[in-house]
Amino acid sequence: MSGVFLKAVSAAMERIAPLRLAESFDNMLIGSAETPLKQSKRHRVMLTIDLTTAVVEESITKEASVIVAYHPTIFGALKSFTMANPLQASLLRCAAHGISVYCPHTALDCTWGGINDWLAEGIMGGNQAPGTVRPLQVEKFSPSGDSEGAVGRLVALQTPVTMSVLEKRVKEHLKLSQIQVGYASTRDRLRSSAIVETIAICAGSGGSVFAGKKADVYFTGEMQHHEVLAAVAAGTNVILCDKGGHTNTERGYLPILASKLKAQLHAAAFDEPFDIVVSNTDKHPLEFV
Repeated sequence: MSGVFLKAVSAAMERIAPLRLAESFDNMLIGSAETPLKQSKRHRVMLTIDLTTAVVEESITKEASVIVAYHPTIFGALKSFTMANPLQASLLRCAAHGISVYCPHTALDCTWGGINDWLAEGIMGGNQAPGTVRPLQVEKFSPSGDSEGAVGRLVALQTPVTMSVLEKRVKEHLKLSQIQVGYASTRDRLRSSAIVETIAICAGSGGSVFAGKKADVYFTGEMQHHEVLAAVAAGTNVILCDKGGHTNTERGYLPILASKLKAQLHAAAFDEPFDIVVSNTDKHPLEFV
């Protein structure tokens, strides 16, 4: 029956974030890596951003049968698949313990109600500050012609705010004590009081997504050094996450995904007991010392 649960989880995730929304560079070939071995009788889903060694250990200990790992563990083509490579070893250990892995990545960024929309809500102060949210890049449609999502978001605030207010909203939404900010103005007294009306958003690493796009602020997890220099020189402020940069724009969405997945499984009338947990060991690999 564990195979039935994997199919139910895969179908539910497909309704939440259709894999056809994934960017062309993304590796969706392992979107659902099903183990051929007997799985745990426990219907448990572990949610994580990265499939690290610690997350694998946690999943084995907690008897998860499916891991939804936001980032694909494998991006490039492989000529071998061995335990000598730690990332490959994580997948092999999952297979050996009957744990299947599902990776939505950029499909979850693009979909309406996904990670980018969650970031937009934070920018708008939890929807307490009215504004509009529209696609930053190409809008994506289903085969039947329904809008399903887009690459990035562009928020236009109904009431402009200062950079200091925007910075506070980002910290509160992502639960961060610090963020990194690149100010377009070189005059100290104008930096935090600069007025912001439009914000371009991209979860993770948004430098390439922002290229050629006009906004008062670029908000993402990380950007390359020269991308930041180019943005501030062009008059655009930049907000990046501090510790855990890239994944700090993604990890806070996991509890929301847990609720969505639970609702989808119930809606599909999956009538066996199951639970969905967010990993306690998933974290950015770098720390400040």
